[in-house]
Amino acid sequence: MLEPLPANCQERILCCYVNTTSQIQIARITNITNWYFERVVFPGQRFLFETPPEAKLEIYTGAIASAICSDRIPCVHLRLHSSIQGVSSILSC
Repeated sequence: MLEPLPANCQERILCCYVNTTSQIQIARITNITNWYFERVVFPGQRFLFETPPEAKLEIYTGAIASAICSDRIPCVHLRLHSSIQGVSSILSC
């Protein structure tokens, strides 16, 4: 089930994360109060999501029982910018 953004979220950004590894990853955002966000990202998958700009995406890699946080990325670094060609920014994320 998709969790809606918190009601007090005034601004949101569209982001894209790409799993460039050969392993399944878990993408999680935990620094936004009253919001739970966690998704499985398969190898090679492009993952689009909306989030408040202050969010940090945590990437967990490894076996389910022993997954470690392998990266913590500010979501503003994953932000998609609008372009004249429309979907070209989504395809190049």
